[in-house]
Amino acid sequence: MFENLSERLERSFKILKGEGKITEINVAETLKDVRRALLDADVNYKVAKQFTDTVKQKALGMNVLTAIKPGQLMVKIVHDELATLMGGEAVELKLQGRPSIILMSGLQGSGKTTFSGKLANMLKQKQHKKPLLVACDVYRPAAIQQLHVVGEQVGVPVWSEPESKNVIEIANHAIQEAKAKGNDVVIVDTAGRLAVDEEMMNEIETLKNAINPDETLFVVDSMTGQDAVNTAKEFNDRLDFDGVVLTKLDGDTRGGAALSIRTVVTKPIKFVGTGEKMEAIDVFHPARMADRILGMGDIVSLVERAQEQFDEEEARRLQKKIQKNKFDFDDFLKQIEQIKKMGNLKDLASMIPGVGKQLKDIDIDDNAFKSIEAIIKSMTPKERQNPEILNTSRRQRIAKGSGTNIQEVNRLIKQFDQMRKMMRMVTGGGMSGMANMMKGMKGMPRM
Repeated sequence: MFENLSERLERSFKILKGEGKITEINVAETLKDVRRALLDADVNYKVAKQFTDTVKQKALGMNVLTAIKPGQLMVKIVHDELATLMGGEAVELKLQGRPSIILMSGLQGSGKTTFSGKLANMLKQKQHKKPLLVACDVYRPAAIQQLHVVGEQVGVPVWSEPESKNVIEIANHAIQEAKAKGNDVVIVDTAGRLAVDEEMMNEIETLKNAINPDETLFVVDSMTGQDAVNTAKEFNDRLDFDGVVLTKLDGDTRGGAALSIRTVVTKPIKFVGTGEKMEAIDVFHPARMADRILGMGDIVSLVERAQEQFDEEEARRLQKKIQKNKFDFDDFLKQIEQIKKMGNLKDLASMIPGVGKQLKDIDIDDNAFKSIEAIIKSMTPKERQNPEILNTSRRQRIAKGSGTNIQEVNRLIKQFDQMRKMMRMVTGGGMSGMANMMKGMKGMPRM
């Protein structure tokens, strides 16, 4: 995400880095280029101008002109202002009711139904809530069925009344069901609508007044750029929502919505959707997003994702096996599953400082582990647990069974053996040798 904006900003800062002497003139030239970069990213013109004016004022006030490394100081000022522009601090959901009610709103096709499932899954997994999804999209064909499918994916019950068109009754019945069954969060998925559709806007406004939600979230497709900001303003004028959700931030987005929406509607961005998987949801942290826009990575988020998949008891068990040189292909498969649960591979790699820029034109397939998994799953349980018995005839059978060739099987086994030796030396855990395992495999990214 934000690759083009990151590249343009980096070029802008080179104006300062390349100068032997820093003057007010080339500071102004740098910020002029920064403003162009923001406008090209579809940032609101007034927001872009106000942003660069503020940066210039702070830069001159902090004596950038006489600083030892003015280019670096300018980057810091831009970083801090980007974080402020996007809200400054992460804002949590306010879940105070019994049950708490979250009302989803947004345009058609913005991803409300999928996000409702992601949010339910996050609340269930991370906050140990018992959510109930409510199907109040009574117009779109198969919308109710889609929510049931999403609910089944994340293991969350869904309340629906397929024969009814009265969304207020459906929502109230669902709240009564939640109270009876002990569900502490009710997530109401509504029909997508156009801001200019007066009848539909009246319906959601009436629904909000009837159920009095703790949180009203506006879901917006970040790929719509500046249009997303204009739509958010229209919805906010009618609903006075509590926060914004940006979906499809993993796509070819220019980032204008993320950078403009907070200023225009004065409501925080609370969540971002970063992929199609139900785990692909992140709390929006403005400072971390500023890090990523400026190519600094996002190590904190990467560590948090790893910790979510970290099982302390499993780690102790692995450590003992590694010390005894008993780490096997079954253990390795579990490590692959943990990495896959952390999210999109290119997104994960971009969180490492300096890596995102190098991966700009590299297509990292989310199925990059497929060939490795196919080879391992073509082994017998005995072979997975005892890699040393894998002779030539066994390897040929595995290659045929996995749809690969003997060279790929040999390469995997050799790299696995090297990784196992390295892990035994450091006794640090299962993920430390993943990069070496990936290198050189067919269909795998070469990093």
